[in-house]
Amino acid sequence: MSLILDHVSYLYEAGTAMEYTALRDVCLKISKGEFIGLIGHTGSGKSTLVQHLNGLLKPVSGNVYFNGADIHDSDYNKKELRSKVGLVFQYPEHQLFEADVFSDVCFGPKNLGLDKKETELRAYAALKQVGLEDEYFYQSPFDLSGGQKRRVAIAGVLAMQPEVLVLDEPTAGLDPKGRDEILDRIAKLRDETGMTVILVSHSMEDVARYVDRIIVMNKGQIMFDDKPREVFRHYRELEAVGLAAPQITYIMQALKKKGLDVDTDITSVEEAKEAILKALKRNGGAV
Repeated sequence: MSLILDHVSYLYEAGTAMEYTALRDVCLKISKGEFIGLIGHTGSGKSTLVQHLNGLLKPVSGNVYFNGADIHDSDYNKKELRSKVGLVFQYPEHQLFEADVFSDVCFGPKNLGLDKKETELRAYAALKQVGLEDEYFYQSPFDLSGGQKRRVAIAGVLAMQPEVLVLDEPTAGLDPKGRDEILDRIAKLRDETGMTVILVSHSMEDVARYVDRIIVMNKGQIMFDDKPREVFRHYRELEAVGLAAPQITYIMQALKKKGLDVDTDITSVEEAKEAILKALKRNGGAV
């Protein structure tokens, strides 16, 4: 599986006084099984980029390829593409419309032409994968909490068994416990199925904890594309474009300046704890 953006550019309000370049000559390859974090300040092009991955938007120039085929060829099957590249929008209400939760999650596989039994089996499995209890299956999705709505929206995409799962700010507005529950489940699904996951997020802590590759967008272009440690080394450049590194990065930098010999490239609390204890032991317990 591969998704390729080849010199993709996109304009909003093209040809008008309001014309705005959202993507500018973007080249990108996404391979099977990757867990990618897509970050950038508001207006950097993140959401525009992910809407190109399953053909919701068409480039004004450049091409998008899925498994070697141009998704905008006249005979390309976009319906099949969208079952393979599933996009969960930032606001779950945009994806929920059926009378009850179970019917909503059945909608995708049903539209793939699957029979009733297979459709319902997929819907049930997807709801279990996101951790929604059976008691909510036949409630209106609009009566659920914000976190539950997000779970239903994700389940609706998972029921189509996509090869690529794109999550646009899936934890926005959730408390820390709800955020961790959703992202832990996504990480587990990725490990179990080998699906590709693309996480659009403003939370540097979430990105640092879960992903193995970070793409930083700025002014419609890719600013950085590398492993988390490598990207967060550039925390000063990130700050200059309205972003930041995880808080633990700043803590490790401060400890280093205080004279504690620690690795300043650490991006997780677990790694930091181990590194600080080792450094303290070497120092005889003193900073």
